[in-house]
Amino acid sequence: MSATVTKVGELRTYSRRVNLIAKVVGKGEEREVSSRSDGRTYRLAELLIGDETASVLLTLWDENVDRFDVGDVIQIRNGYVNLFRGSLRLNIGRYGEVEMVEDEIAEVNVENDLSKKVYGDRYRQPRRGWQRD
Repeated sequence: MSATVTKVGELRTYSRRVNLIAKVVGKGEEREVSSRSDGRTYRLAELLIGDETASVLLTLWDENVDRFDVGDVIQIRNGYVNLFRGSLRLNIGRYGEVEMVEDEIAEVNVENDLSKKVYGDRYRQPRRGWQRD
């Protein structure tokens, strides 16, 4: 990986161009969500991933839902962080990539789960700028 590698514990609200390697330690139930913009239905699942510094929820969509399981070590390139209902989520987005790698991560710090911290001032970014919820 040529870009700077971030540790999970270094993630902050609205981090961009995130490159990291983490181990999958949990996988939530798959669910379907409908888009308000195009009316289509999409598959969604969240993985709890982490390294020795912290853990965070990673949101996966559609074909990526089936690609990874607990115990896999994954590499994320060009991911980003946002807030969902006041808590951190790591996302791949349309410009990011995620793949399985052969790296070993022996220890994952699940005690420092960044997605469990709730940010009091919840903001959302609509199409026309910032607004307070």
